[in-house]
Amino acid sequence: MAAPHPLPDARWPSADEAAASLLLQPGRLGPLTTRTRGWVPAMVPWRSNEDGFVTEEVLDWYGRFADGRPGVLVVEATGIRDVPSGPLLRIGHDRFLPGLRELVERVRERSRGETRLLIQIIDFLAIRRRPPKDKYLARFLAITDAHRAALESRGAIGSNADDDAVRAALAALPHDDLLALLTPRERDDLEQGYRERVDDLHLPHVRELPRVLPGLFADAAERAVRAGFDGVELHYAHAYTMASFLSRTNRRDDGYGGDREGRVRLPLEVYRAVRDRVGPDECVGCRILGDEVIEGGTRVDDAAWFATRFAEAGMDFVSVSKGGKFDDAKQPKVGEAAYPYTGPSGHECMPTVRIEPGTPFGRNLPLSAAIRRTLRDAGFDTPVVGAGGIGTFELAEQALRDGACDYVGAARQSLADPDWWRKIALGRGDEVRRCIYTNYCEGLDQKHRQVTCQLWDRELDAPDPGSDAIAMSHDGKRRLVPAAWDGDDTVPHTSLSPE
Repeated sequence: MAAPHPLPDARWPSADEAAASLLLQPGRLGPLTTRTRGWVPAMVPWRSNEDGFVTEEVLDWYGRFADGRPGVLVVEATGIRDVPSGPLLRIGHDRFLPGLRELVERVRERSRGETRLLIQIIDFLAIRRRPPKDKYLARFLAITDAHRAALESRGAIGSNADDDAVRAALAALPHDDLLALLTPRERDDLEQGYRERVDDLHLPHVRELPRVLPGLFADAAERAVRAGFDGVELHYAHAYTMASFLSRTNRRDDGYGGDREGRVRLPLEVYRAVRDRVGPDECVGCRILGDEVIEGGTRVDDAAWFATRFAEAGMDFVSVSKGGKFDDAKQPKVGEAAYPYTGPSGHECMPTVRIEPGTPFGRNLPLSAAIRRTLRDAGFDTPVVGAGGIGTFELAEQALRDGACDYVGAARQSLADPDWWRKIALGRGDEVRRCIYTNYCEGLDQKHRQVTCQLWDRELDAPDPGSDAIAMSHDGKRRLVPAAWDGDDTVPHTSLSPE
């Protein structure tokens, strides 16, 4: 294993230097003005319940980020369908509105009206746990003539063997021989677990996605506006439905796959349906991949082309991520599901201090820089959000000055210290708790455990903000939010009323 890269030295600005910085200047996202260019991207903290409602733990989580008063805070990927999806937030029915309204109110209160709040809305296809081999062969594998012919040629079955005999013969083969008799998709279902793809046109509900999804996204966006959010971020990134339509691996032959025009067709139709529903006065942007980092996947030239099409259509921002795909995920244990951040593409999405070659710090900014440059060359001033290992003022400020992005996204650093934006503004950067990029948080996410940070989740000597107690994780071992920071706040407060 590679030796960890040391954290880069940090020089923190005085309050006057901070006030003059690009990072703390106002920004514009279509109809919205933001107080600063600091951006907390969407992170799934596993704090909802099995019914997808906003819980008190969800309110505490986002309230704690709001204490730091970033320019923009994006609520986690929130499901647009009214179907069970575990402890993930949902927005697929009006019954979720009261909780979402309370979430908006909590963030406005805790940020003193200084933080713009977006919600990321997402669709995803079915994925199942990796099955035991005997169960897969007995229940899930569809027996074909190819299986029969291969077994007959080996003398393993007779010509009149029924399906049960075929399954038994397959189960008796050495594992490598069995894999050789299966198709690539069958091998994947056995070794990784069954997963639907957007080009599974033999499945009626997958074939109907272009007809169904624009309306579902539009319904969700309308609910978000009714709940009081400042806008929505369409989730077109990572391992999920819309990113899969954009991917070069999308081989649909119905006009929604193949070349770039086919692959961008549904994302544009979804955007237009959302825009038509919420109107021109609401902020609508998207998160995309600058590079899928998988064999045969989408690269930055594709992403820049897509971003230009989105800008032409009128999107208010493009947020750039990288990787995080199922295609190269590490093989899960039997009984567990594949997790899209365990392979090379996942490591590039959330680079650690052990990544090679190079370092994790600002690693993905070249992607946002290339996309932004293409947009500007095409005559569009659409804001671009850059991210990836940004944990110091200097790196954030340099990214803005170099034109790598218009907003600086910092997820893990904001998790390590939600107050870091405020500390920078106050000239107290030497008090910032710096992320050490070990992906302790990502490891918890992978296990669907409540996400915390190793830098503060065992500090039990101070209560939660606004409380006399400490909310603890389900296992009773970790606090769920960091203790309050007792900074002397002398920064003027500028409330941003909805526009």
